Amino acid sequence: MAASLQRKAFWGMVWNFAESFSLQIIQFIIGIFMARILQPSDYGMVGMLSIFLTISNMLITSGFYRALIQKKDRTAIDYSTVFYFNIVVGIILYLVLFFSSPYIALFYNVPILEDLTKVIAIPLILNSLSQVQNAKFAIEMNFKMLAKISIITAIITGISSLYMAYSGFGVWSIAYSSVIGESSRCILLWFFANWIPLWKFSWKSFREMFSFGSKMFASGLLESIYNNLYTLIIGKKFAATELGYYTRANGYAQLPVATFNNALSKVTFPMFCEVQKDDERMILLYHKLLRFTAFIIFPIMMLFIVLARPLILFMITDKWESCVILLQILCLSYIWHPVQIVNINLLQAKGRADVTLKIDILKKGIGVLVLCLTIPLGVVAMCIGLIVVSLISTLVNIYFTKRIMHIEILSQVKDLCPPLLYSLFMMIITYFATSLIPQNGLRIFVGGVVGIVTYFFVAYLFRSKELQYLFEFINKKKSI
Repeated sequence: MAASLQRKAFWGMVWNFAESFSLQIIQFIIGIFMARILQPSDYGMVGMLSIFLTISNMLITSGFYRALIQKKDRTAIDYSTVFYFNIVVGIILYLVLFFSSPYIALFYNVPILEDLTKVIAIPLILNSLSQVQNAKFAIEMNFKMLAKISIITAIITGISSLYMAYSGFGVWSIAYSSVIGESSRCILLWFFANWIPLWKFSWKSFREMFSFGSKMFASGLLESIYNNLYTLIIGKKFAATELGYYTRANGYAQLPVATFNNALSKVTFPMFCEVQKDDERMILLYHKLLRFTAFIIFPIMMLFIVLARPLILFMITDKWESCVILLQILCLSYIWHPVQIVNINLLQAKGRADVTLKIDILKKGIGVLVLCLTIPLGVVAMCIGLIVVSLISTLVNIYFTKRIMHIEILSQVKDLCPPLLYSLFMMIITYFATSLIPQNGLRIFVGGVVGIVTYFFVAYLFRSKELQYLFEFINKKKSI
């Protein structure tokens, strides 16, 4: 049983990282060409709609999707109940956005947003049709198939968006390609899932999952609203170009974090659920995941910070130079997000959705307070406020993990300190190694090589446990 879980966990992590890394690379490359063709204002207009789209998607994916995974004795009726519920929610959300589109355009005083909303919201219905299939693959830990589907979808989306952008569609190339991409994903999930819903909706099943799912639903809703407050306020208070700079910087800052977040969310939650009755195994797994996460994500984000300017100028030209400082600040904010995910998934696997909801309410309350204080100071100050909020949020997560799982705060901090110190040292060395190089492309290459070599050398020199965990993952196939 333990060996089987380890095997599934290992290959689940491998395929999720493969999926996330491949997706980020594809989207990164496509994004470079798109940013060279489109204007900052085009990204700004799409960014204005992000709060409505993200909240709607969260209402479809957050609650009952995770409740289905967390439920131990799930049945065919459970799957069908969630399926029909999602369809109803998806259709209602699309209709709400469709009829609200004139008011959204009026709110931002951008007339094109009326028609843009009606098109870019279509994927909501398609997403609602495929969430159960997605959950089935996650429950079976068949992340290999999910990876293949996601990569194929990303390629189709990327090709269509580039074709339309080069053909002069402007902002519509983003809208139409999202519909094409989600349609492709929906078809592939239905084809490979080998699942047909029953013609039955069970209120009993619905009520059983509602207790957990509704709290996840509320937690996800809070998360979505808060995360998109920045685009809403920047889009309303500042010019579309300013929002374009923010969305590009935010997108690049999230690239490495999204890779880790996707893998951690999809793999660690089912892993923790498998051993939810064995606290000792859960705590051991938690420490390993925490150290491994910090060991990988900290140096990547630090490297992004030190190489932000040459990266932006080399990839998308100097018309985007204003987003360099925003990228550096946001990297410092997002560096802690994967750490928070490990903590949250641990609590959710224990069925403590009530605690995670309380945590989210507390963190978002702090975040809104900081946001209100920084709005008059401008976009840069608002982003700096995100660093403060991220640090406080991480401490809140660590505190509640101690309360529920009795994992001492000091032991959690000790897990994070070594990778953080290695990364800071690496950043200093990389900065001085690249500061006198004039060519941006050469600075990126030299900085990447120097940073990676320095980081692993320091980790090896101090005999880091994190490096040992990495070797364990690499050699896992031999040991299980």
